[in-house]
Amino acid sequence: MIAVASKPIQYGIIVAVAFLVSLLISFLPIPILLISVGLVITAPLIIRSPHILLTLVLVLSPLRTLIATESAVQLPLDIGQLLLVVYLSGWVASIIYRHVTVRQTNLSIIFKILVLVVIIFGFNIWSSTSISSWLTEWLKWCIIALFVWHLDLTERYTWQWLIFAFLLSAIANALVGIYIFFGGSGADHLVILGRFFRAFGTFGQPNPFGGFMGITLPIAMMATYSQLIKLASDFHSNTVRIFNQTSIIFFLSALTTGVLLAGLIASWSRGAWLGFGVSMTMMAFAIPYKLRTSIFVSSTLIILVASLGFSDIIPQSIINRITTAATDFITIDEIRGVDITTINYAVVERIAHWQAAINMAEANPLTGVGLGNYEIVYDQYRLLNWEEALGHAHNYYLNILAETGIIGFLVYMIFWIVVFFITWQTRQHPNQFARSISIGLLGSWTYIAVHSVFDNLFVNNLFLHIGILLGILAVLHRQVWHTVTLE
Repeated sequence: MIAVASKPIQYGIIVAVAFLVSLLISFLPIPILLISVGLVITAPLIIRSPHILLTLVLVLSPLRTLIATESAVQLPLDIGQLLLVVYLSGWVASIIYRHVTVRQTNLSIIFKILVLVVIIFGFNIWSSTSISSWLTEWLKWCIIALFVWHLDLTERYTWQWLIFAFLLSAIANALVGIYIFFGGSGADHLVILGRFFRAFGTFGQPNPFGGFMGITLPIAMMATYSQLIKLASDFHSNTVRIFNQTSIIFFLSALTTGVLLAGLIASWSRGAWLGFGVSMTMMAFAIPYKLRTSIFVSSTLIILVASLGFSDIIPQSIINRITTAATDFITIDEIRGVDITTINYAVVERIAHWQAAINMAEANPLTGVGLGNYEIVYDQYRLLNWEEALGHAHNYYLNILAETGIIGFLVYMIFWIVVFFITWQTRQHPNQFARSISIGLLGSWTYIAVHSVFDNLFVNNLFLHIGILLGILAVLHRQVWHTVTLE
């Protein structure tokens, strides 16, 4: 009786689905239709293992600028937001499907300090001219906090796959950047050395693309380093094999490091190069356990790099690129009277936007002009000959000071001080790979700190990747804290 009754129901469902699909084909644009069909097909797999979709979030979210400028179809949300919503929905569905109880008694200190940032930036709505601009920037910090809480909750024992997903997203963009460097889709105003093009990946601009490479490189380098240490240990114990897991991971990590380094160089971003150099020094200082050894290793690295600068090993074009910027920053003391040339234009333009941010901060010292509102109020505070706002101040510290005032600036600085302190503590991790990744995170934070002097790296959904790194830090720090507590 039940079997007979179920067939009409099944036929009815099939007819209803067919009717719905025909409506979708009739009314939806082809790209949105393909995305919808793809999500429906992969939904069971996503519910069973949401990790797959999070990898797609990281790989595809940097397409935001490319889709916004080149696609004829505008999505209701940008690609990163859309995939993030689907991923979180898949995670919730996975919990319901597997009957998992979500409990977390001890919240990470990183999450707690992020909640403070979210609250302070939230109050900043009252000083904002544009609420929508404020909301866009505020939600970034909400999502970062959500990522930290979520990953600390779900990835305590399987966090290694996050490293793979993170590096995979960077490799994909680096390959696009290298393709652009050798002439693919190169813009005429980005020609360098007469025959190459500054790489910008899917970011639309070289500097944030270089920022993505610089943030990721320390992780790739330390992943390679950890496998090299393991190979050396296997060699001494006579257990090394050519095609064992360690050898394969070492080869892939080294290849990843090389591709990302090529992408960094191809960006032709001086801020990215400087940030990478300082992050390398920080990692060299953090690798040894003893302070004396740390000072020796980092000092040796600085001397080695300085020596290369006076040799013929580093191309003269790269040296000229760095020295001309340094000279311009030092010699330009009054922006209003400087003689603008094609060589110093980028530096002068950046300083002009710094001055506009300073003007905003002086006029609104406590609460600023509103988070995300730099571009909105720029015309009121700009210098005479610089009419285009460019979206931000090209110095994230001045940008935060201008938009959130002294209160927001102090909270932002406290947040990063806490992150650096916790990352330094995580160097005590007993697992070699985890310790190496924690040192890589220290390099990433150092890179962000340096490059933020020249640019805003929380663009084109890059904040999602920063949130992933903070989530990994929360997981590793919890493991270290748990180990210390047990001992």
